[in-house]
Amino acid sequence: MISNERQFLAYLDEMNIITILLPKSYHNGQASSFFLSCGLQNIPLKINEKSQVDPYIKYICFLSKEISFDRINWIMDEYGERTDLQIGAVIRTTEFDEKFFYSGDDLGVRCEENQTQFKLWAPTASQVELKLHSPNGTLSETSKMKRGEKGIWTALFPCDLEYYHYSYHVCINQKWNEAVDPYVTAVTPNGELGVIVKMKKTYRPKPKLPPFQHPVDAIIYETHIRDFTIHPNSGVQNKGLYLGAAEKNTKGKGGQLTGLSYLKDLGITHIEFLPFHDFAEVDEIEKNKEYNWGYNPLHYNVPDGSYSSDPAHPYARIVELKQLIEQVHHEGIRVIMDAVYNHVYNREQSSFEKIVPGYYFRHNEFGLPSNGTGVGNDLASERKMVRKYILDSIRFWIEEYHIDGLRFDLMGIMDVETMNEVKKMCDRLAEGILLVGEGWNLNTPLPTEEKASLLNQAKIPGIAQFNDLFRDTIKGNTFNLYDKGYAFGNEHYFEAAMEVITGSIGLYTNGNSLFNEPSQSVNYVECHDNHTMWDKLQACHQNANESMLMKYHRLATSIVLLSQGIPFLHSGQEFFRTKNGVGNSYHSPDSVNQLDWDRKWKYTENIDYLKGIIEIRKSYACFRMSTAAEIRRNIHTIPLPSPVLGFSYQNILGDFYEMILLINPTLTRQPIQIPTGEWFVLADESISSAIPSRNIRTSEIIVEPICLIIIGKK
Repeated sequence: MISNERQFLAYLDEMNIITILLPKSYHNGQASSFFLSCGLQNIPLKINEKSQVDPYIKYICFLSKEISFDRINWIMDEYGERTDLQIGAVIRTTEFDEKFFYSGDDLGVRCEENQTQFKLWAPTASQVELKLHSPNGTLSETSKMKRGEKGIWTALFPCDLEYYHYSYHVCINQKWNEAVDPYVTAVTPNGELGVIVKMKKTYRPKPKLPPFQHPVDAIIYETHIRDFTIHPNSGVQNKGLYLGAAEKNTKGKGGQLTGLSYLKDLGITHIEFLPFHDFAEVDEIEKNKEYNWGYNPLHYNVPDGSYSSDPAHPYARIVELKQLIEQVHHEGIRVIMDAVYNHVYNREQSSFEKIVPGYYFRHNEFGLPSNGTGVGNDLASERKMVRKYILDSIRFWIEEYHIDGLRFDLMGIMDVETMNEVKKMCDRLAEGILLVGEGWNLNTPLPTEEKASLLNQAKIPGIAQFNDLFRDTIKGNTFNLYDKGYAFGNEHYFEAAMEVITGSIGLYTNGNSLFNEPSQSVNYVECHDNHTMWDKLQACHQNANESMLMKYHRLATSIVLLSQGIPFLHSGQEFFRTKNGVGNSYHSPDSVNQLDWDRKWKYTENIDYLKGIIEIRKSYACFRMSTAAEIRRNIHTIPLPSPVLGFSYQNILGDFYEMILLINPTLTRQPIQIPTGEWFVLADESISSAIPSRNIRTSEIIVEPICLIIIGKK
């Protein structure tokens, strides 16, 4: 039965509530009785409410017995006509969630030498079929799946079906949909069909990594797999691919290190890759014709094929991504996966919507899909089987691919309970899993107190959030290209700069803090979004020479690295990355997005300076205190005329018992009075190193324009 054959419509909107719509063209929309038809028995419905909803008369009816979801149910009217009872808003009720929650860990396909098992959660389906295609495409067959408890459909074959392609045909409300398995781990090019693989064949042990004690010990470096190596002078053979990002000892212009070995030399601790799960809008066969950041999820548990040397081979992308992560680990660096569990590329065409329509996505008060993400749909992370899917997916990436952390895109769409469950699971699975997210308060139909947003940071203490106050204070408002931040010479940000440099814990705002602990703050001034800092500087200081722009840029990046919290760098930031003024490059060509390794050669002096700042942060724990209590005890402000900032750090482990950080964003030299004695200089306007470059005996020090100084006293 299709919709235009139905004389009237009936929907199950709660476990015992049925909504019936009678067209006015059908008996003027009038009826005095309805029945649930169960074989030879007709169970009467109680009409609770009747109203007009043009072009229908709407009846809200109560059913005294529980509906069986394993068959088509029929509603009969007093005229003897009947219509199928369609699955309506019931799927978004707590009762439905409780009734059909499945806790098993065997969803998807399991392929052994003599057996292949398929399991699918589809509680509202009346029928499910499994469609198999032989690896060479010459044979195909369809098999009926068997329904079990909790809406689980199973098919078991006494044979090894490795390399077979497969999909599910699901019948819901008498309509058949074809869908790829949501738990699929391998696919054909562009994710059109699932492929049966044996993940154990791709197993690689995780190398031993350097100790990682606390989130503030991290220095995150964000990059895109294609951007990282696609430049003609990257020195990488497999440009734009997993294999290319894994290459070591590559060299560019002037024989200087590029790629992965360069990152090891730079001193960062974590590399955060933009999404590498399967995503839309890049043809994996013609991968060089299109570009995308990857925030268009298709299949969450499959690596994207556009970064693979052979997207048609189901194992290639799996093995090559594992090789990349392994090589990163061999360099002593950890891997953070950018995870997009807030929306899908296309709701209507997603496996979620085809298999359990209406369940996986939030709907507003009008019953329409919500759009807090701005891309057409919001995943309903608060629902039990959505939460389970997210947890299962994250566990899969940690156990199979050995990732060391996740960055949650638009985390404010997700709910607090899910994120806390993620944190608990990660802590059980491995030590030191780093979790960070975008905690923006987005317009999604979830109570404000339940959103995993900055407003609720106290409810998710183990998850760090991108500190937009830090970003906009230090470099200026991201959404006002011409707004200058503190590091760009704007003294109006002076007090805010004091606060964000000390962890945003309320040290200078009378306890009105953004975060409770420094480990919750991801400090940054640049990421893949919006203009690069170099491009913003050129807009803010249009008459400044390059030397002055470089000083502003260096100062801002140094502040990121020396502030309390978790520092975050955008790839190429250390050599003044430019996107030629493009503010949103999510699908711009390589000429805009590529990491220009020639700039690394051109601006070596700046890279060396920032390497020194990184060494200082890693060597002196006073720049990465792990608790708010430590910060309050050991950091003291040196009273100086605005906008010059000075901080004194006490109780330092190591060679010094006191260190001083002085920051001068002005265009003039600033004489600063300091306690008399012998001081050792670690950083000034031109040199930075964890090993002092010189010692001075003085009670006054000159801070040059647009720079910082770090000194220590033994």
